[in-house]
Amino acid sequence: MVTTMNTLNTNINLSNLKETLTDTFSAVELPNGCIKSENNTDSLGMQAKAVTDNILYFRVESDRIEPICTYIHKEWGYQLVLMFANDENEDELGTDLGYGLYYVFADKEYRILVTIKTVIGAAKPEVQSLSHTIQAAAGYEREIQDLFGIVPIGHPDAKRLVFHSNWPQGIYPLRKTFDVRSKLPMAKEEIRFRKVEGEGVFEIPVGPVHAGIIEPGHFRFSVAGEPIINLEAQLYYVHKGIEKLAEGQTLEKGLYLSERISGDETFANSLAYCQAIETISGSNVPERAEYMRVLFAELERLTSHLGDLGGVCLDAAYGFATFQFRMMRGWAYALADELCGMRFLRSVNTLGGMRKDFVKGKEASLIRQLEQIRSELEDTVSIVKSNSLFTDRVENTGILATPIAIDLNAVGPGGRASGVGYDVRRWFPYAAYDKLEVQIPEHNNGDINCRFNIKIEECFESIRLMVQAIETMPAGPVLEPITHVKPYHFAFGITEAPRGENIHWLMTGKNNTIYRYKIRTPSFCNWPALCYAVNGNIIPDFPLINKSFNLSYAGNDL
Repeated sequence: MVTTMNTLNTNINLSNLKETLTDTFSAVELPNGCIKSENNTDSLGMQAKAVTDNILYFRVESDRIEPICTYIHKEWGYQLVLMFANDENEDELGTDLGYGLYYVFADKEYRILVTIKTVIGAAKPEVQSLSHTIQAAAGYEREIQDLFGIVPIGHPDAKRLVFHSNWPQGIYPLRKTFDVRSKLPMAKEEIRFRKVEGEGVFEIPVGPVHAGIIEPGHFRFSVAGEPIINLEAQLYYVHKGIEKLAEGQTLEKGLYLSERISGDETFANSLAYCQAIETISGSNVPERAEYMRVLFAELERLTSHLGDLGGVCLDAAYGFATFQFRMMRGWAYALADELCGMRFLRSVNTLGGMRKDFVKGKEASLIRQLEQIRSELEDTVSIVKSNSLFTDRVENTGILATPIAIDLNAVGPGGRASGVGYDVRRWFPYAAYDKLEVQIPEHNNGDINCRFNIKIEECFESIRLMVQAIETMPAGPVLEPITHVKPYHFAFGITEAPRGENIHWLMTGKNNTIYRYKIRTPSFCNWPALCYAVNGNIIPDFPLINKSFNLSYAGNDL
């Protein structure tokens, strides 16, 4: 089902891009960042416009959505990185009433984001599915169907994604007419799984409740003997309703919610949220705060990767390495605690900068502790890489092939281990990353060993970036408060979380509130990739493969 994307011509400048979309598909360019204004000059200040120069919005009629999206993806090679809906059935928005559908494509080489919007009328909420030609669209279309009731016509398997078993049919919580306080009857719907038939084929259901302290998720294996021939993951058992909860909330409450998307990616999510608000407001974040954001973002990455490395070693019964990585993770947590008094980095970011100067006076101590982690990591990696038994266990196991990684838009270490050398810090730099030299490791075999090595190399790179940020951080203020944002303006916030590309899209409402908050974490892209990576492996390999991706349940089940 998954096909390889052709070699594509990405050497397209913005003028050609605009001309092709408007002439060939009758697309209308929309103002960037403002839903009411007819031109950019009325919607954004100079600083904000500079940030968003390469972010374009176009609108097409719904019957043109399939050809234009297919053209952008197949002919130009732009990846579908996000797809979402927005209930725009309010006169105050000044647009045609209906549900806005947004398809976001990225040219990751030329740093261009192209958003194609169409409006679906409430009387007939359906749209042509893109899943046959753009495999990455399949999950988004199922999500939108569950949350907005927009049916993807021709979808190859439009089973419910977010709501299953207990949620009644015909209730769509992200429509503005849905009251979040509603008490719904409990449905009793049987979950349908793909049937794989044949001699000797049988199913193994695992979960949603697992041994140990992990979150719930159901995995339905189809096996022939021990080899896995199909895996279907049923997630969303911990759906928190964060996007609905954000509607109508203050900007400060939105920041609070963003920090609770995923516990181990608190900083990356709060930073993406702050970016979106700061772009809308046109504010200038102080330079010292930008460097501090790099420091905290890399500390979160280092902590996460050390935990992942220990987890892989644990599932391979490699006790010494497990406890080495866990010890270093403890050191990283201690460093976070010294910096801000919070291991999970909550209440560090704020709109317009940082809550306080967390670094001043601690520079020498921070660098000393980072050097200690670096030295211990070098010794540990040297021992691990000389262990041929461990290498045999992880090499050529759980391979995610490059074409599948591209088609599914696999991101982060999972994508970079399969030859997809993309990292937001370099291609869409934010905070102070454009002032630092970011090295992006890349491997090509796509197995556990490659994902393991990517994370090792990124640990060293995170330490180097933190030391560089501390040494070059300018003096000065760390906060430029934001007191007001215009209503019905929108912007992206994009960060490289420990698990990969993390995209937030936010539209403001009246009186400094949130109208729509869309979140796409890296785990949303990589869960389908994991299901492909296990095929052909044996059941005992699954925990190890799963751990090498280390995907988030809570960060996916928003």
